[in-house]
Amino acid sequence: MLSKRHLLAALGLCLTLSLASFAYAADKKPFTAAAFEAAQAGGKPILIDVSASWCPTCKAQAPILSKLMGDPRFKGVVAFNVDYDSQKDVLKRFNVQRQSTLVVFKGKQEAGRSTGDTNPASIEALLAKGI
Repeated sequence: MLSKRHLLAALGLCLTLSLASFAYAADKKPFTAAAFEAAQAGGKPILIDVSASWCPTCKAQAPILSKLMGDPRFKGVVAFNVDYDSQKDVLKRFNVQRQSTLVVFKGKQEAGRSTGDTNPASIEALLAKGI
């Protein structure tokens, strides 16, 4: 049987994860070719986050990315969201086959990518390749 304390702790965790996901969602920009090319021209580190609203892995990645994007080391990273269901042309451009794909660029060069990863340490290492 769950005690009040366990129930409150679980509710608190759910709220924290929801707020972290929201904070990251607010920082992501919808992908546009013009914005992406401008970030590349400026030599910015870039994160392409391919996600779908129905994807549990994408939902698990969101609070991890939110926390990392709040880290001063990743302050300059420009994050773009690509909707897996509606932006098929962008998926083709980046040769992405599945949702929950993260692609990192260092300026104009792709520095790394992962699909389906929910390990905070490896996502952090991937982001670090862009800076």
